[in-house]
Amino acid sequence: MVDIDSAVVTGGLGGSGSWVVDNLAKQGVNVLCIDQFGLSGDAPDNVSFYQADLTEQGEAWELIEYADPDAVIHFANIPEMGVFAGSRTFENNTLANYNVMVAAGRVGAEVVWTSSECTYGTVFTETTELPEYFPIDEAHPTGAPDPYGTSKVVGEEIANMVTRQYGVPITSIRPSWINYPGEYFTTEIRESFDPETAAITGDRNTHIPSGNFWSYIDIRDIVSLVDAVLDADIEGHEVYLGVADENYLGRSTAETIEAVFGDVPDECALEGEQSALSNAKAKAELDWKPAHTWRSALNEDVPGPSFVEN
Repeated sequence: MVDIDSAVVTGGLGGSGSWVVDNLAKQGVNVLCIDQFGLSGDAPDNVSFYQADLTEQGEAWELIEYADPDAVIHFANIPEMGVFAGSRTFENNTLANYNVMVAAGRVGAEVVWTSSECTYGTVFTETTELPEYFPIDEAHPTGAPDPYGTSKVVGEEIANMVTRQYGVPITSIRPSWINYPGEYFTTEIRESFDPETAAITGDRNTHIPSGNFWSYIDIRDIVSLVDAVLDADIEGHEVYLGVADENYLGRSTAETIEAVFGDVPDECALEGEQSALSNAKAKAELDWKPAHTWRSALNEDVPGPSFVEN
């Protein structure tokens, strides 16, 4: 159980944010949800919904100052490349991140927000370069070649600025590809995967399986990671990768990377199906671990939040 009384969740009607809202509401937290869309279902008793454009500073600051929450969980960003023009993606995410984090700092609220695995620069790029080492961890250099990943890198710098200026703790979660129980999008890729013909470049659907080296995470484990952060004594700005223990192919990770990319870095400590992205820091510092795998989640019938269409 999280030890907070009130929270603002941005993007709380989205695929991931709605699960966070639902989880907090079930724990008795009073939640103010901000989203660009209006509510179509019935709101839980302790959740209020506001429609707003978080790139507008006045709207973001007014609602967060009105709520005066213990924590702000910020999920409201354009989630990938290929939806809008790159300039719009970068501008939207950067302005929203600035407005929300500064507003949280002004009211003294802790911030948990979703950065991305795309900060490493291997997703949404025409030529994926291998990282310096495997498994990739939070200390690995970042630097995305695309507007989406760059907006997340800038968002983490905004987090550094806000923690210095206002003294509030901010946690940047870098999720891997988020999947949902009973509708894992990894299934089609795994069932048709051939390392000899696996695409390294192409449209946005082929970037995801190659650029993140077949890593993923279940939405329920992202929810539990948010809870773990809220329960921890965070100081300053911390970054945690949110990723499952294993890849979703059911193959040796290192052997698959070498087959597809033609090489692996000299420093490669991957064993078996171990994820190419490391969750060791979150395990060690937050006492968190993923509880769900693609093998168990494929056919699970788990109802999603009742206030959004499933």
